[in-house]
Amino acid sequence: MLFGTNGVRGKFDELNPLLALKIAQGIGIYFKKGKIGVARDGRLTGECLENAVISGLLSVGCRVINFGIISSPTAEFMIKKLSLDGLIIITASHNPPEWNALKVVDEKGISVSKERGEIIEKIMEKIDLAKWDNTGSVQKYENAACNHIEKIMEKIDIKKILEKKPKLVLDFGNGTSATMKTLFEKIGCEIICINEKIDGNFPNRTSEPTKEQVKELINEVKKENADCGIAWDGDGDRVIFIDEQGEYIIGDRVFGISVLIKLKEGAGDIVTTVATSRLIEDIGKKFGVSTEYCKVGAPYLSEKMATGKYCIGGEEVGGVIWPEISLAKDGFCTAVKIIEKMCDKKLSGILKEMPYYFQKKTKIEIEEKKKDFILETARKNAKKEGLKIMDMDGVRINFEDGWSIVRASGTEPAMRIFAEGKTREISEKIMEKTKELAFGL
Repeated sequence: MLFGTNGVRGKFDELNPLLALKIAQGIGIYFKKGKIGVARDGRLTGECLENAVISGLLSVGCRVINFGIISSPTAEFMIKKLSLDGLIIITASHNPPEWNALKVVDEKGISVSKERGEIIEKIMEKIDLAKWDNTGSVQKYENAACNHIEKIMEKIDIKKILEKKPKLVLDFGNGTSATMKTLFEKIGCEIICINEKIDGNFPNRTSEPTKEQVKELINEVKKENADCGIAWDGDGDRVIFIDEQGEYIIGDRVFGISVLIKLKEGAGDIVTTVATSRLIEDIGKKFGVSTEYCKVGAPYLSEKMATGKYCIGGEEVGGVIWPEISLAKDGFCTAVKIIEKMCDKKLSGILKEMPYYFQKKTKIEIEEKKKDFILETARKNAKKEGLKIMDMDGVRINFEDGWSIVRASGTEPAMRIFAEGKTREISEKIMEKTKELAFGL
């Protein structure tokens, strides 16, 4: 099995040029040998894999639009803009620098799931090459970031931001978010940039902007007396904030602020993953709208958003879908919408409009073959105790004053447990109870 939750991921000895070429051939045929976009991040293996992917697409007769190095949200925005039949993004997003991945998106902007990936894998078993006089062509497209910026600017009150001129510290994390720097200049912000040079070694922090990794950003916000700090992951689909007091705002709460903004603009239902904080559901109830849960991963979120039933979608890591832009998790639209909101109230004040939950996370190593057994044990024991569960992706257990989820890691021989409660003590008790239900610990 090559395809995981969101594309094919691996280190260079696994996801090598030969495999990338073969996968691209399968993708090209899956998308009926149409017009396929190719984009990448700045990882060291990116150029090599980009050439292999393009060669694979050309060999089956596709017309390739090569965007070069751009953010993932920008690449996905271009699907509708250029009427693409499909898109391949060469990026491992928030993973360490030795990793890379091929993420695949269809003509509707829906990420290709593990289930649809199985179809591509079957196609790969027998590839019919184009005839020598009917191979594909390549066209470079260099205005994608500008197009994306223009679209985002259409959806905000630029005059309000120009009047306030908020002071921001932007941590690009040496990733492709740096390609969107001019967005913040054009809307009138005073910006201070750190880790701006795109570098696949990620020399200054990891590509995942955890609290421990953005200490430089926190210090800069305090030193510069900035209105906030913003940091993205390696490809720009996830975003976190630092408020004016230097407090780290986790992805759950970034999504919560986004939901508040969207629901104040107009009512609509919400979709999120089973691993997301209950605060999203709480916010929805205040506005009289419902929250629907789905499996963890961009494909399942984008599938739900494509139905048109939801005004916003997102997940616990700070990835938010704004359907007026695209079906991508867009860390730049999220950032600008929150900046616009900050012109009315400080970020710390906005956070006070939302309930607060305490969270605990742990990972328990286990043999791969025992993962299903652990999930079934958690499911049975929770039901015996009369607890409500959701088991579409792992086992989410609802308690009166919080919830937990047990999920099998997709990349390690381990189970992950996430617990949330109204107090730190409650979250700890829920964590211990969940270990007991799943492992008898």
